[in-house]
Amino acid sequence: MKYFRRFLVPASGIFVTFFLLALPVFAAEAAEPDPAESSTGLIFRWLNFVVVFGGIGFLLAKHGGAFFSANAKAIAASIHEAAAAKAEADRALSEVDAKIARLHHEIMEIREAAHKNWEAESERLHISGLAEIEKIHQAARAELAATERVAHQQLREAAASIAVQRAAKLIDSRMTNDVRSRLFHSFLGDLGRSAN
Repeated sequence: MKYFRRFLVPASGIFVTFFLLALPVFAAEAAEPDPAESSTGLIFRWLNFVVVFGGIGFLLAKHGGAFFSANAKAIAASIHEAAAAKAEADRALSEVDAKIARLHHEIMEIREAAHKNWEAESERLHISGLAEIEKIHQAARAELAATERVAHQQLREAAASIAVQRAAKLIDSRMTNDVRSRLFHSFLGDLGRSAN
């Protein structure tokens, strides 16, 4: 970098000096009349214009017709394809619009069917629930009746047991040796008769 700066400063000085020395030469050239501005230069410019544009016109006339015709056909074909594509897009759009219209109707039908199904399912569940409640009531009544029967049976057994115990106590309290001996003899007499 240091060497580059040492070279750059003298080189820029030489360039500025050369430019200042060449400035009068450029000024002297500008003072001379330009041959292109003379009448001969004007004629050559017009001839050059006619030749260049005549050549371009000739090439356009010779090859341009086929080129522009092919280009026009390509453009017409593109327009025709675009019109067909637009017609197809319009048809597809109308189909989509019809599907959207039907979709709204189908959604309404689905909602209505779902509502009817919900009502039917709700009614079925209600009826099923009532049937289950009735089954539970019947089972509870049957269980209560069975429990009541068992309780009555147990009560009868308890009453019979108490009656037997009281009777045994009563008999025991009234049983004397004399009564026992009569009962025993009566029993032996019944046995003797049954044996004959």
